[in-house]
Amino acid sequence: MSTTTPLPPDTLPPDTLNEIGVLKRREIEARIVGPLVEALAKEFDRERVLAIVRDTVIQVARQQGAQRAAAQGDNSLRGFADSTGDWRKGNALEIELIEQNDERYSFNVTRCRYAEMYQALGMADLGAVLSCNRDYSLIEGFNPEITLVREQTIMQGAPCCTFRYATRPADAEV
Repeated sequence: MSTTTPLPPDTLPPDTLNEIGVLKRREIEARIVGPLVEALAKEFDRERVLAIVRDTVIQVARQQGAQRAAAQGDNSLRGFADSTGDWRKGNALEIELIEQNDERYSFNVTRCRYAEMYQALGMADLGAVLSCNRDYSLIEGFNPEITLVREQTIMQGAPCCTFRYATRPADAEV
């Protein structure tokens, strides 16, 4: 993987990007990145292009997680859970909450308009790369002591996405 290039500083007022919601942001990104990926794939190996995009999205998500924690001044699991409302803005996700406390935040996504949007744009194959890929890296950047286990996603054809966040026990090896 290439070295991490820091994100440029935000020039917009705080929360301006969240005003439109993450779903709309992902659609705007997909409408630019999707054709770019296709154009590059005509010139270069498609799998290599996707690997570079995947690595870049992961790096960006990790940085965004760290920025989110710093902006909140709270990198606890509860702080993370409290900050996820922008993901659901505009009914982007329908969630079935299973458990939420200081050690665990577990839920199922029963409807994902992100997956629906990528499908409608004819980019279903890019959805996991551009969106689902972010989840593990975002929490890693937010707090590396929080783990995520997600065994299935709607984007991959499952009936729901299973998100299981947990704080890593103090005696666990990294």
